[in-house]
Amino acid sequence: MVLVIPETITVHLGAPNAEAENVTVPFIDYIKNVASGEIYPTWPDAAIRANIYAQITFALNRIYNEWYPSQGYDFDITSITQYDQTYAPGREIFANISAIVDEIFNSYVVLSGSVAPYFTAYCNGTTTVCAGLSQWGTVELAGQGLDALAILRYYYGPNIELVEDAPTGEKLPSYPGFPLEMGNISEEVHIIQRQLNRISENFPAIPVIAEEDGIFDAETEAAVIAFQEIFDLPATGIIDKATWYSIKRRYIAVKRLCELLNEGLTISEIERIFPAALREGDTDPGVRALQYFLAFIAYFDRNYPDVAISGNFDAATADTVRYFQEQNALPVNGIVDRITWQHLVDEYNALLAQLPPEYQQYASLIYPGYFLTLGETAPAVATLQEAINNISASDDAVPSLAVTGVYDAATEEAVKVLQWQEGLPANGATGPILWKAVMSRGMTKNSPDVLSETSAASG
Repeated sequence: MVLVIPETITVHLGAPNAEAENVTVPFIDYIKNVASGEIYPTWPDAAIRANIYAQITFALNRIYNEWYPSQGYDFDITSITQYDQTYAPGREIFANISAIVDEIFNSYVVLSGSVAPYFTAYCNGTTTVCAGLSQWGTVELAGQGLDALAILRYYYGPNIELVEDAPTGEKLPSYPGFPLEMGNISEEVHIIQRQLNRISENFPAIPVIAEEDGIFDAETEAAVIAFQEIFDLPATGIIDKATWYSIKRRYIAVKRLCELLNEGLTISEIERIFPAALREGDTDPGVRALQYFLAFIAYFDRNYPDVAISGNFDAATADTVRYFQEQNALPVNGIVDRITWQHLVDEYNALLAQLPPEYQQYASLIYPGYFLTLGETAPAVATLQEAINNISASDDAVPSLAVTGVYDAATEEAVKVLQWQEGLPANGATGPILWKAVMSRGMTKNSPDVLSETSAASG
């Protein structure tokens, strides 16, 4: 797994706190500018390459760790060598440096076994001396016949490797753009769980989350509240932007990711458990949830193309996604990334809040718009428990429940049984597809259009 090299980088033309202009430039042009200001074009090729690798990686370390955005700034890096590396708009770019950057701009330095860009600190080695790479020292080493990688290993240690030919792509902030709270299930929740558990090794007052499964349940909420209390944030249990970046800052600090001596990040520490996006050809429980939301919206807007809840992201589903994107001024590509998904959920929730009068009698039977998870207390939980009990009356495999409105361990276990019966991942959380199945099986007072016949009515 490799990082995506950003297409652009935003540079603050001054110290972090100084009032100065921000400029957003292509990443490759930024590296050419930095290299032309930091090193000499007459240096040996190996020395030039070693320095450029360090400059690329330093910038990627800042970007990947959101060093400045996590502190509330609206840029990726500064132009001041006291903090970062030099950048000057309009600087002359040397031809040989430009050619080398064109060749290696999408390569960067990592620790062996790590996937994160290393903190490649460096200094000129004459007027300033540091524990990292010495720029003038690279000239001497190149003169001794060392190649670029050997030079990097001389300064950063023998466990240094190069990742080469990394893909390029759009740079997106890690914060999803909306708060995370009880009932969210997503890769972003998984990221927070993983980071909180690592932080808890240094701050034991934060309870360990037993399963890093991406399900925002009561256990995750308790860990978030403990973190907020320790670091003087409002103890809401909700991960807003301030809490998100505070968690990220502490995670970077305990792992020392922006220091020469750091833990690095292994593949297992960054691998996803949810797909980054859903697209045509996918077959995934998430596709069924997508189709459920689309079918519900389409029932109230007959201009939508037909979609069936099949679990297969087919051409008809892609057409419906494109129509939804067009209606919401989103990029019309038929791909459901996190932005399209959130717009979809928002529109679903808006419809729930404004159901026509003839559907009000069914309101309690319609999926509430968020996952029900362990620890949730809500009228929707009581509705779910009642429906499960109706199923239990004719299916001995499904345990009966006390109708309390509290999503307790017994409810979670009953949900896991039903998920197994429906061929869904048995994670114990109730999402739109399981809710639809349970209401269809367990409630006699049914709304055909919004529960069991949504797909048929609209597609």
